[in-house]
Amino acid sequence: MTFQGYLRNIEAKTGLTPADFRTRAEAEGFAQGGKLRADVKATEVVNWLKADFDLGHGHAMAIYTLLKGVKTEQS
Repeated sequence: MTFQGYLRNIEAKTGLTPADFRTRAEAEGFAQGGKLRADVKATEVVNWLKADFDLGHGHAMAIYTLLKGVKTEQS
């Protein structure tokens, strides 16, 4: 599955776009200025996404990768 495929599946499941997850990550204190804070660990974000949005590990890691800035919605 492509990265964009993961994002499409996440949006279909949660109704949330990548921009929505950035906003929510900031509200949770994980991100600032649309990017993950340097002191935030992947496990923290993945656990939050699994608990609050019922995402599986791979889908949660896709959002983490997006928040970290490793990938974008287009890549």
